[in-house]
Amino acid sequence: MKFILGKDRQQTCLFPVSLEDSIESKNSVRSIDQFVDSLNLAELGFRSDFIENGPPAYNPSVLLKLYIYGYMNRIRSSRQLEKECRRNIEVMWLLESLAPDHNTISNFRKNNGKAIKKVFFATVQIARNFGLIGATLIAGDSTKFRAQNSKKNNFNQKKIQRHLDYIDNKLEQYNKALEQSDSENEKENIKKNIDKHQGRRNEYEKLNAQLKTSGEPQISTSDPDSKHLIVRNNITEVAYCVQSTVDADHNIPFDYLVTNMNDSKAMGQMLQRAKTILGTNTFTALYDKGYHTGSEFKTANQLGIKTLVAIPGIGRASQAPDPNYNSEHFKYNKENDMYTCPEGNILKSNGSTYKGRNYRFKQYKTNRCKTCPVRALCTTSKVNGKVIQRSEYHQYIEANAQSVLQNPDAYKKRQAMVEHPYGTIKRQWSFDHIMTKKTMQRASADVGFMFIAYNLTRIWNIIRKANTCAFKAYKSFFRFIVSILMGFKVVYEQKDLSIQLIQKTVF
Repeated sequence: MKFILGKDRQQTCLFPVSLEDSIESKNSVRSIDQFVDSLNLAELGFRSDFIENGPPAYNPSVLLKLYIYGYMNRIRSSRQLEKECRRNIEVMWLLESLAPDHNTISNFRKNNGKAIKKVFFATVQIARNFGLIGATLIAGDSTKFRAQNSKKNNFNQKKIQRHLDYIDNKLEQYNKALEQSDSENEKENIKKNIDKHQGRRNEYEKLNAQLKTSGEPQISTSDPDSKHLIVRNNITEVAYCVQSTVDADHNIPFDYLVTNMNDSKAMGQMLQRAKTILGTNTFTALYDKGYHTGSEFKTANQLGIKTLVAIPGIGRASQAPDPNYNSEHFKYNKENDMYTCPEGNILKSNGSTYKGRNYRFKQYKTNRCKTCPVRALCTTSKVNGKVIQRSEYHQYIEANAQSVLQNPDAYKKRQAMVEHPYGTIKRQWSFDHIMTKKTMQRASADVGFMFIAYNLTRIWNIIRKANTCAFKAYKSFFRFIVSILMGFKVVYEQKDLSIQLIQKTVF
């Protein structure tokens, strides 16, 4: 059987192939090269002034091209990128055969978080220039990326106290054993254990003092800005929460923000940023029920932005024995500041406001609950009867509920829009954790490259598809013209047909 044979490795080529000839014209690496060369890196914040006396530095454009190529090809490790510089012909072409070491590569990402975010906004501007961002319907959501910090290295007050109690118990046992021991070797071993546990106790005391000084509920030792967050259901991780905002037209993210908090207080800030980036407030914003917070609705109202936020279910503690007597079935009279229950009884407030977790509220109740025949269906309280709490933000919450009910089809688009980038980044590319550590700004640089790679890939795919469709349409049109001309020739050669028929055929 014959096989295809390769070339002899020892054979010398008379006309060697250049790097330029090795990279085809449609290769995406050429687009990366053009994109970076079009940027003014000094204006974006990349360092361009270096000491003349020392060894020459790499141009920031070289490292930026390397990182964008790496993230677009699922390579984030600085050591792995260093290897690619010496074995990957596309990287050799892109960097003009330069090969920075892994420390230089790593430091570039660590030290340029703000500049990298401006590069991301440059991709957003490209999308806007091509008309890929409509700015009429947007969606926001968040996802968790695991930090470079294990759960064992994350502490709160209870966890520290639990460790201290355990160490105190062990020290007590060792001290008793030391008193009862007669062997010098055994005493020496016990003293070593006592010193070891005492050292650990001192470390936990320092963490406890640091926690109290910071005023934070928890502290991480490896990556201080990361927090212990709920990822889904009861699963938790020490992670960062990344907020993003996506335009509906082509599912292109135009903003992201790395945080270490949950979603409840994020919507207002993200809407303010969206208004600034898009230069308008005429869009509609979609969010899931995690963003359902009264103060954020007020912020959206002040910004003049229409929002559709999913309505969370009623908590078990707030449920009436019969759902027909839940608080949403009580009618509110704004003029008289009172509620009317389904049985026609009036619930009034004493005028006082009470402080909740993040808001103030009034309480409404009535004495008629004591003699009401359906009390068992309405409330389980045996003392006060039915009590309704009305938040200071209730009018904004009601306005959102009306908007959701009036626009059910619009809200259904949210998941398909905003989950699209996360699905690609986390599932297809396997970017489910943060590579950098120590500060949130470094984590933002890592996330920034993820979104840069996503946006560039997305934009180029859309443009390439549009050009392909345009080319196919051009070919079809060309064939149509040719067929008409051929038909014209045929008709012209047929002597029995008139010129009027020829004109009718062509036009």
